[in-house]
Amino acid sequence: MEAEFPQFREKNSPTLKVGGASSKKFADYTHKTRLYSLDNTYSYEELEKWYEKIRAEFPNRKELEVVCELKIDGLAIALTYENSELTVGATRGDGVTGENITANLRTIKTIPKHLNSEGVSLEARGEIYMPKSAFEQLNRRQTESKLKPFANPRNAAAGSLRQQNPEITAQRELAMFTYAGILNNPSIKTHEQTLLYLKDMGFNLNPNFKKCKNIQEAIEYCKYWDKERYNLDYATDGVVIKINELAIQNELGFTSRAPRWATAFKFPPEEMSTTLLDIEINVGRTGAVTPVAVLEPVFISGSTVSRATLHNFDEIKRLDINIGDRVLIKKAAEIIPKVITVMKKGNRDCGAFEPPERCPFCGSRLVPAEGEVNLYCPNTLGCPAQLKGRIEYWASNDCMDIEGLGGSIVAQLVDKGMVKSPADLYTLGVADFLTLDLFAQKSAQNLFNSIQASKNPELSRFINALGIRHVGKEMSEILAKKFGSFEKLKNATEAEILDIEGAGEKIALSVLDFFKNSYNNEVLQKLEANSVVPKEMNREEEKDTFSGLTFVITGTLSKPRDSFEKVIKQHGGKTSSSVSKKTSYVLLGEAPGSKFDKAKELGVKIINEKEFNDLLGEQ
Repeated sequence: MEAEFPQFREKNSPTLKVGGASSKKFADYTHKTRLYSLDNTYSYEELEKWYEKIRAEFPNRKELEVVCELKIDGLAIALTYENSELTVGATRGDGVTGENITANLRTIKTIPKHLNSEGVSLEARGEIYMPKSAFEQLNRRQTESKLKPFANPRNAAAGSLRQQNPEITAQRELAMFTYAGILNNPSIKTHEQTLLYLKDMGFNLNPNFKKCKNIQEAIEYCKYWDKERYNLDYATDGVVIKINELAIQNELGFTSRAPRWATAFKFPPEEMSTTLLDIEINVGRTGAVTPVAVLEPVFISGSTVSRATLHNFDEIKRLDINIGDRVLIKKAAEIIPKVITVMKKGNRDCGAFEPPERCPFCGSRLVPAEGEVNLYCPNTLGCPAQLKGRIEYWASNDCMDIEGLGGSIVAQLVDKGMVKSPADLYTLGVADFLTLDLFAQKSAQNLFNSIQASKNPELSRFINALGIRHVGKEMSEILAKKFGSFEKLKNATEAEILDIEGAGEKIALSVLDFFKNSYNNEVLQKLEANSVVPKEMNREEEKDTFSGLTFVITGTLSKPRDSFEKVIKQHGGKTSSSVSKKTSYVLLGEAPGSKFDKAKELGVKIINEKEFNDLLGEQ
């Protein structure tokens, strides 16, 4: 009806809640008031010191009230209302500039489209999250549709919120807790009053917030929720503690990145016990053999874990671990599941776990590598597990970036004998993909198109995709920059490679050996015959703005992380995956991880996206 009679469409029509037209790109939005980050505290002693430092600035006050709110593991947004109507909803971005995602936010039921009182203008701040129950249902649908499940509710919420089509966002059952407001209302004197006012206006508050008369009450609140948080239908990793009186907040003000009147107390890393059901043996693309713990599924730190790394067979011996044991696990850096210790030994009648003597995939006798703890399968050409690993690596984001070529499809291609090297991918047609399970005409065509689109990659990606031993993503970029073309790299001498900073004898010999290998040259010739040719480096793009600087990136930024890494390297800088004293800058995005905490601990300079662009000399 609205399409036929557009004059009758209202601002808050149900059709706008369901979704609008797809967008190719979200428009930038400059926040009227900056969205700051929060400083963290990790112990009750640190929390008391933070409180006492503030109280010392107000000697006439024996105690200062604080408000405690559960810290939601989601994504911060800002909502602007004019004359009681929602006009703009934007992501936090770097705190100064976010993205206008109003159409997507309108689909979220707990965001009011019209306030409960007329003529009100305000800005509300909130956290978008996905309930655990909705997350489980979403992953069930993903699995049933043969799609990759999301790792945790936060990732699912982030992906859902930034969908180009609002109709997809509407299907994901997102929710929002409102935690702050910028109001033009002089009668409101405290943060608690702000929250209650927002509730009256129709905003959804977390019901578990509490006003405490002093820091001791706040600590008791933290202790209570450290245990009870697992019973909630949403993920929380701490408590945000704010001075209640707005006048005192205004007097304390902000540091360059965070309010002085608030802090986030982070709960200790979660540890859970479960049963070790089995020890699987994996063989990677290099032939390295690694043991993996198969666990009774357990929900920990925002996701269900059923597998955990055991690193190597020496680690199994050190832990004295065996199938049937009750083990304690945690997520290293809250990401990678890891077995910490054995809590209770199971039946040990079978004796200690022994490393395998032969590859479980091809039967070859495993061999140790000099100076390494891993065992290796030496059957480089004939081991199907290594071939699958090489093909998956070839198609990955940091290599040829072939969209849609995942592990299950690679497994079918190898098992059916359709692919014996990466070059064989470029000989396959649409009809070949139609012989695979769950492929229809459109999906077969899409995969064919993705493979064909990867034929002219950046030189660094192509080098990385070859899987040369000891040459990873960083060294691939260095080699590409040094030689400029693949032909020059193929003909490089040992002396030329050794002349590169960071390329030792091991790397030089590995590169030379790769190009001496007849099988590798056969694959390279086949790739060239199928028009798979990497681009030459455009040296004019290279600048030295970041020469000698090392960046670590954490959190969600306005563009994919790869694009920032590329800019840094084009300007002579380096990127690293971990923070150390040698790190020059940590580029901070929304919802940063443990790298941010490490940077604070080491005193590494932390910058946001705007400050990064300032370093580049961009506006």
